[in-house]
Amino acid sequence: MSNLIPLGAVITLMGLVGLIWCILKVTRARKQGLSDDELRAVMQTTVGLNLGALLMSAIGLMMVVLGIILG
Repeated sequence: MSNLIPLGAVITLMGLVGLIWCILKVTRARKQGLSDDELRAVMQTTVGLNLGALLMSAIGLMMVVLGIILG
């Protein structure tokens, strides 16, 4: 159980990096001045990655809380 907190923290940080990457990807696409259809295509591919990163971060936080409760 002692490994649960550091492992959860690492997973949370990986999810956070994924969220930041998604933000940067969409920001770069908006600054390029793409057409509406091209921007929509970029955002559609980013939505799945964004949700995955959010889920990963939430699971990591749950692991940290579980490690604190059980430890």
